Order: sequence, then structure tokens, then C-alpha cells
Amino acid sequence: MVKGLIFDYGGTIDTNGIHWSEVLWQAYLRENITISKQDFLDAYVYAERYFATNNVILPEHNFQDVLRLKTDIETKYLLDKGIFQVHELTRRADAEHIALDCYRFVLDVLNTSRDVLQKLSQKYPLILVSNFYGNIHSVLNDFDLEYFSDVIESAVVGCRKPDARIFQMGVDSLGFDAKEVVVIGDSLSNDIVPADKIGCQTIWLKGKTWNSDKESDELSLNNQPRVITSFTELLYCL
Repeated sequence: MVKGLIFDYGGTIDTNGIHWSEVLWQAYLRENITISKQDFLDAYVYAERYFATNNVILPEHNFQDVLRLKTDIETKYLLDKGIFQVHELTRRADAEHIALDCYRFVLDVLNTSRDVLQKLSQKYPLILVSNFYGNIHSVLNDFDLEYFSDVIESAVVGCRKPDARIFQMGVDSLGFDAKEVVVIGDSLSNDIVPADKIGCQTIWLKGKTWNSDKESDELSLNNQPRVITSFTELLYCL
């Protein structure tokens, strides 16, 4: 019996299973920026590590602010490496266009995700468990995603996926047995495996992952997850 739901945020609710590296890469292509995908991925990883070690994202920043910071850091990295050979004003303009492109993409996806969450919240208590930067409440407010009875954010609690303890915090907040809780996420290694480890039921939103050739169904699991390919399928499998 299912009594409560735990959701991942990034890559699940906001992109319908598409990893953020892919969302950004497609925006780079639409901006006609001629770099290799590997060079882009190096810039993407650099920006993520920069966020992890520098307090540039403030609690009041919404997701458009995050995207602007992210694309600014990525394009500066590419410029400094000599990969992106443009004038500084062009770099700034391109970074802004990419950020706005991605923000519009999220707004479009959330038109569907929001409706799914609203309907599910009428049947179950919902918890959000996310690896995020300390501003997830501002992001949720900006996107009108006020359906969660509790939000457990890695930057706040000091614990990050794939550490199973962060999902245990979600289970404890719900107050149910782990076997009565379903965890929904897009990452097999970061969401499904640790949730399965503590005894939760799992639903894997299987989309375009960070490294789909490495993220295999063969990871050690006690119970195989239910697999969906669209967020809307949750309305029919719960």
C-alpha cells in the first residue's frame, strides 16, 4: 500500500526525465555555438564544481537567476580555454540567450508537471528530496510548486544523494514505513538505488541521462523499479 510520495526535483519535475546537461547542450546548439559536446560537458562539470565551492547562489535566487549564473560560468570557462572564440559582449549575449531558452523550456514542462503534482497531492502527502544549492524554496515559489509538505535540500541538511540518509529523512518526515513510500526520480544511481536500499518502493523516470551508456539497469537492487518515460504516467501507475 502506498501512503506517501518522495520526489526528486532537477531532471524529474522540471525536465521530464532529461538530464540538465542535455537540456543545456540543446540550447547551445540552438544558439549555433560551434563547440564539441565534450568541451561543453567539461564546462558543465566546471560550473557545477564552482557552485559547490563558491557561495554564488543566494537563497533568494530563482531558477532564472541560477541559469544565468550557470551559463555565465560555462561560457567564461570556454572563452578562457580558447574554445569559444568570440568577443566578450557576444559571450554575454549568448549566455543570456541560452539561460532564457532553458528557462522557457522549464516553464513549458512545468505546465504539465504542476498539474500532475496537484492531482497527486490530493491523494498523498508529497515530500521533495533534492540535491540543490540552498535556494530550492525560491525556485518552488517562482514556479508555483507549493505541493510539498516538506522539502529536504542537500545544501541545507548537509547530506547529498546518493547517500541513502537523505531519503531516510524524507521517510521520517512522512512518518510512514519505508515500504509504504514511493520515491520518484530520474537517476537510477542517485535516486532509485539509495531509495531501494532503505526499503522504499521506486519509480524510475527513465529519460536521457548524464551518461546513459554507464547508468545500467544492472545496478544492485533489492526490487526492480517501475519504469516510466513521462511524468504524466504517474497518474496511472500510482
